[in-house]
Amino acid sequence: MIIVFYFILLGLLFIGAVFVIIRKKININTAAMAAVMAFGIVTQGVLLNFFGLSFFLGSIGKIISIADIALWMAILVSIGMTIYKGEFKKLHYINPINRFGIGTWVAGTSICGIMFCKQFGAGAEVQALAILNAGLWIIYIGISLIGFKELKDTSIGQQTHGVLLLTAVSTQSLVLLFNTVFADVPGFLNAALIFLGLLFYFISAWFILKRYAIRGWNIAKDWNNTNCIFHGALSISGLAMFKSGLVTQQAAAWFWLAVFLVFIVVEIIEIARAICRSLIYGLKEGIFTYDVTQWSRIFTFAMFFTFTFFIETPVQAVILNTGVWIILMLLIIELYLSVDSIRRKHVRIPLTSRKERSV
Repeated sequence: MIIVFYFILLGLLFIGAVFVIIRKKININTAAMAAVMAFGIVTQGVLLNFFGLSFFLGSIGKIISIADIALWMAILVSIGMTIYKGEFKKLHYINPINRFGIGTWVAGTSICGIMFCKQFGAGAEVQALAILNAGLWIIYIGISLIGFKELKDTSIGQQTHGVLLLTAVSTQSLVLLFNTVFADVPGFLNAALIFLGLLFYFISAWFILKRYAIRGWNIAKDWNNTNCIFHGALSISGLAMFKSGLVTQQAAAWFWLAVFLVFIVVEIIEIARAICRSLIYGLKEGIFTYDVTQWSRIFTFAMFFTFTFFIETPVQAVILNTGVWIILMLLIIELYLSVDSIRRKHVRIPLTSRKERSV
């Protein structure tokens, strides 16, 4: 009976989310699945690890997981509606940078598969989802390779930002999904995917750093929220290497140190940007205005927390005991901003469509 209750709840939340999307006439931003990624990693990587199995594998964990899965399903319906209306290309593909956001669809599906498996013990269903997600990843990588070429050959490459790093995140998310839902994943498959993920990371980083290597960019205007994926993509790479057994604990600890250094550098820039924006635009316009890309910050913080949980370091306890509350605070703030933006019908407009609202 209990499992029936959870599935009824899933149906109700899914219908409610779809109703809001239709009622508010919301066109889902390409990278909106970042919210699913953020909720998922906070659920499985932060809350579960910090509060423990006995606390979180009960009704609380299942309800939060169901809410996230319902959001994932609703976003998929919205994407399907754009295909039905013939708007898919305009909204999700035509802009070479924006289309990299499709990587959130792969990573979001991966985290939902992991949650469904761990919370409800699903077997064959989640394995089938993993295979379908691998197919989506192949399509996404093909699209991304075309995108990299366009960025190299056109001036739009000067607008690149951290969304390109989703090529790495999506690839490593498959490693985590496969090693959760399948009993025995071949070592060569883990190694190949992790290597590809790191390769995509360095290719993406080259494009992004090339943009910021030129003079004249402004930290308040030109530094994007998605650039925090610089350390988030490394965190999920390290976690994939560790969880798949590809590296030893000691090697993972050295990799964690590199991630930690990148985290410090990026977040110093983020703090400086927040100060500059608050001085120029004020707190509300400069910091507390909803943008779909802000979910990437929660995802990256939660992913760094999760990677840190499995790696013994001198600062592990400090990061875990303070990080959990910082992440929850950021999540609450982002939830408020997103709900308020929907209520006000004033959600940031994606690059590919200036006429329709998006979340």
